[in-house]
Amino acid sequence: MRKFLLYSWLSVIILSGLLLGQGCKKDASIEEKGDLMHIPYDPKPYKIIKPPHFPEVPVPPDNPMTVDGVQLGRRLFYDPILSADSTQSCSSCHMPHLSFTDGLPVSVGIDGIAGRRSSMSLLNIAYATNGLFWDGRVRTLEEQALLPVEDPIELHNTWPNVIEKLKKHPVYPELFRKAFGIRDREEITKELAAKAIAQFERILISSGTSRFDRFLQGDLDALDDEELDGKLMFFEEGARAGLPDAQCFHCHGGFTLTGNQYFNNGIDEASTLDDFKDKGRGPISGRRTDNGKFRTPTLRNIALTAPYMHDGRFQTLEDVLDHYSSHGKNSPNKDPLIDQIGFLIPGSNPPKYTGLTPYQKRAIIKFLHTLTDTAFINNPDIQNPFK
Repeated sequence: MRKFLLYSWLSVIILSGLLLGQGCKKDASIEEKGDLMHIPYDPKPYKIIKPPHFPEVPVPPDNPMTVDGVQLGRRLFYDPILSADSTQSCSSCHMPHLSFTDGLPVSVGIDGIAGRRSSMSLLNIAYATNGLFWDGRVRTLEEQALLPVEDPIELHNTWPNVIEKLKKHPVYPELFRKAFGIRDREEITKELAAKAIAQFERILISSGTSRFDRFLQGDLDALDDEELDGKLMFFEEGARAGLPDAQCFHCHGGFTLTGNQYFNNGIDEASTLDDFKDKGRGPISGRRTDNGKFRTPTLRNIALTAPYMHDGRFQTLEDVLDHYSSHGKNSPNKDPLIDQIGFLIPGSNPPKYTGLTPYQKRAIIKFLHTLTDTAFINNPDIQNPFK
């Protein structure tokens, strides 16, 4: 009887211990659900610095700018963790010293495969309100940030794989907590990563200290006579000075000198609207008349972003001006202003234009160099945080 009672009590003690252990494990798992709650979440608004003659930077209400959000986005932008083999990052194709381009005719991904198009500058990209990429396939920076990760030619990864790496990372869960107030690492998502990258990209704003900006703000000595001639032709202001219209600002207008529109600038010959090798905007808009049209890039820092055009076919600004001065190649929807560069040739029927003289082209190129913003590319707030 005593042995029986002893075995019974032992069984009770062992069973109680097991149940207690299971209870402890359950409590531990509950604690893990809030494994980031010990980290303070105290978001501080980030004030985007912009030139006084620029409008306020548009910010979507569902992704307000915060100091920690921008810093998380900056880190993600420069971190090769986003690529499948951890060799490339967003910055591989968007380098600060090249005004966030890569200096290649077309960008090359982690597998050494070349894409179809050149890397566009991200300078003032926050103001691009009419579509992003050369063809305008997405409308917001948040949407744009999602695509390169899973593009088979670019970072060639999957977002589930990236998110698992971020969850296991020794630093990123804390940074996501500080940026977005998540309770535990399981709440890290691709949408939050894209929001952070978009916040960083929204601070890539001109400094307003280029010689052209100084001229706009009243420093009339910022441009020499030749550069001023280039400016007059660029903005169709040269008639009184006996200078022709170079038709530049019609496509490169506004304070960002991009215009946020799509044009066929005559770089490819096509007999019909279906003959363009790269149809550009057309497949996105669904309009055949948009075939062969591409988004106009900014001309700010243009001297730093060679080669030029969507496929990087022109190595120099001289090549670009030669193209426009010759009125480009024919196609059904070529912008008509391309044919109207220079002076009208008297008596020509249909009307024909002279193009530009060597001096006129040189003056425009000199003006384009006044758009270089060295303060922007050297801004410490936009540099690689890992260096």
